[in-house]
Amino acid sequence: MKPFETINKAYNTVFKQNELSVGVVVPIEKYSMGPVPTMQDHLQRVKQVEALGFKAIWIRDIPFNVPNFGDAGQTFDPFTYLGFLAGQTSEIALGVSSIALPLHHPVNVAKSATSIDQLSNGRLLLGVASGDRFDEYPAMGIDYENRGELFRESFNYIRNVQSGFPTFKTKNYGSLQGNIDMLPKPTAHKIPMLMTGSSRQSLEWNAQNADGWMNYPRDLYTQNNTIKQYRELVAKASEFNKPFMQPMYLDLLEDANAKPQPIQLGFRLGINHLNNYLDTLRSIGVNHLALNLRFNTMHIDHTLEQIAKHVLPEFHSTEKLKHHE
Repeated sequence: MKPFETINKAYNTVFKQNELSVGVVVPIEKYSMGPVPTMQDHLQRVKQVEALGFKAIWIRDIPFNVPNFGDAGQTFDPFTYLGFLAGQTSEIALGVSSIALPLHHPVNVAKSATSIDQLSNGRLLLGVASGDRFDEYPAMGIDYENRGELFRESFNYIRNVQSGFPTFKTKNYGSLQGNIDMLPKPTAHKIPMLMTGSSRQSLEWNAQNADGWMNYPRDLYTQNNTIKQYRELVAKASEFNKPFMQPMYLDLLEDANAKPQPIQLGFRLGINHLNNYLDTLRSIGVNHLALNLRFNTMHIDHTLEQIAKHVLPEFHSTEKLKHHE
């Protein structure tokens, strides 16, 4: 099997062949009764997640609180917030899942991303998407139906502007003539860009252009087939294999043997069944799981500690070594 590409510190740490790492979606709190979290103790929780050995935190790009979407995310601007967290952490990967490219000029995305990558010593993972909240588009004067084309142009713009004094033309975002340059440059030869869902593109386009794929939770049979199809296309299109990751809502129960019960895009279950499920995800080729605790009923601190004690040693290489020493 082809290896994963070596890119920046975050990409190389979070994604490993035939392994599954675990991260956490911010806000790291329960807010099941409404769309807006409190964000209380948010920095303490991020530091706790890093200290416990989780590999990544993930924040989202949600410009507006759209009531029918039902989730305002961390409320803070994603790049401003990641810049703040970059200065308050030292090891954990800083992930965005995902920037809705059509809602931003690509030079702003590229400059923010490379700045955070530099300030964090290569800890940025840039998820990108076409966006799916219709109300945000007219609010910003952007054609919702054109978001597929805007996504492709923005993606390519961000890729090109990471080289020195680039020359290229776009239909929607302007042109560069080789006489000006964007700084800073990323810590590696590029910022790792992970595509979310289909983003109005074909799976072939995804396999050829993105550095990995964030897809939504599916039943194991469907997810297994989806990953196989993706990896077959990647093998044809790239000299490297590429990682696959997904989120999962979790409501961890005190009873370690509590059987899984479906909840929105995830499960309510005990720690033993969580381990079994993650082992199955690893076996079908999922390389990273981002846990969302929005609907979790157990105290968040206790939940994180239980996962760190009973789950991470089974799936993170360094924790495995510590566990057996």
